[in-house]
Amino acid sequence: MQRSLPPRTWLVRGVALLLVVSLLAPAAGAALGVGSDEDGSLSELEAGTMTEPANGSTVIGIQGYHFQGQGNRKKPARVVSTDGNGSTEWSYTDALGATWFYDVDPLPNGNLLVVSTSPDGTKVYEMDPESKERVWQETLSFHDTHDIDVYNETHLAIANMRNWNDSCDCSNDRVVLYDRTDGEVDWEWRFRDHYPNSTDGGFSEDWTHVNDVEVIRNGTELLLSPRNFDQVIAVNIESGEITERLGTDGDHSTLYEQHNPDWLTTDDGDPTILVADSENDRVIEYTKNDAGEWEEVWSVGSSASLSWPRDADRLPNGNTLIVDSMNHRVIEVTPQGEIVWEYFATWGPYDAERVQTGDESGGPTMRDMGVSGNKVIYGSAGGLSATFSSWLAATAQGTVVEAPVLEFAGFWGRLAPWFQPAWMDSWEFAGVAAAFLVLAGWGLAEVIRNRERIADGLGSLRERAT
Repeated sequence: MQRSLPPRTWLVRGVALLLVVSLLAPAAGAALGVGSDEDGSLSELEAGTMTEPANGSTVIGIQGYHFQGQGNRKKPARVVSTDGNGSTEWSYTDALGATWFYDVDPLPNGNLLVVSTSPDGTKVYEMDPESKERVWQETLSFHDTHDIDVYNETHLAIANMRNWNDSCDCSNDRVVLYDRTDGEVDWEWRFRDHYPNSTDGGFSEDWTHVNDVEVIRNGTELLLSPRNFDQVIAVNIESGEITERLGTDGDHSTLYEQHNPDWLTTDDGDPTILVADSENDRVIEYTKNDAGEWEEVWSVGSSASLSWPRDADRLPNGNTLIVDSMNHRVIEVTPQGEIVWEYFATWGPYDAERVQTGDESGGPTMRDMGVSGNKVIYGSAGGLSATFSSWLAATAQGTVVEAPVLEFAGFWGRLAPWFQPAWMDSWEFAGVAAAFLVLAGWGLAEVIRNRERIADGLGSLRERAT
């Protein structure tokens, strides 16, 4: 007598169960400590590609992950220094309770200017990198300040975001010059005095998200980055006028919620801006042409290789140091896009500086080097599949589903690290998420298939209750 096959329903259930187990197995292995040590792991500070050792130390401000001021010790905010070969020299976590670290700048005397925040406000201090002692410190009531630069011996230039004014129900987002000698603001420039109040959909508690300030043109102007306005501007300190503007609110083809622009000039004196174009997952360089218009000269990267880059510095050798935030690494790329130095730095690096070259960019423009066009990043120790989102974006490029998949990959790459356990890599976490989706779909299918039986059961319960 021939044995009958199981009913089709049970075959489908068996396949679904096998799929769920397969998706959960890598995460289960990692939880038990038997997972692989592939390059997708985000558990350590470690070197990646090292084709060209760096000239000296690189210091990195790592934001870390938390919700509403509650720190996560497994995803800590810290400042890290690595040597030219990618060996970690030191890792500094503020014992006084910094929730996030943002900008870190080398000072001429060898010390570091460090910006950190907590639920109580912002701290900025000069720190000796050897002893970790603070030469001086200012504690400010400003909320979530991302960038503070030294303006002169007595003043600091501060990007004051999320500065809501309850009395007028409006935004007081501004940039200020703060006098350290008397603790007073000597000069301020408010965005609502120079922009239509309808910009970016109107006032909100995080209206501008001004995330960067840089002193340019011998101290006469400030370069500002109102991220939510999709533009970079230069402001004259004496007149208060906007003298340069790159980008337009909502024009995402030029800039899309950028970070950390740097001011350069060509050998002929043409203004140039190098900027991490974060939401477009690229680093891009614009130079003003003879007609006085900003012209795209060079860009590097895409969603297949970068995930929310937030800093880019031009080095004296012509390479570009990039903070690839959601891929949790800092890379140095040649003008043609080759990675020659790579350091993995969890979680969420924000700013990186090559200490020996000084603060911000000090290298040549792409126009002066005769380089132009969009370059593909290659040469990572982790390959394009180092993270799930990068693999997804790379796989979709050139297909009919490229646009929606790239959008999802970017969304996933920025959202997942907030929920991803520190002991999981991005692939394992994606597997867990997919398993839950399969389980949800399976459960819904079972409910639909057995809806009459469920309805009868609920009816019986109601009858018993009455």
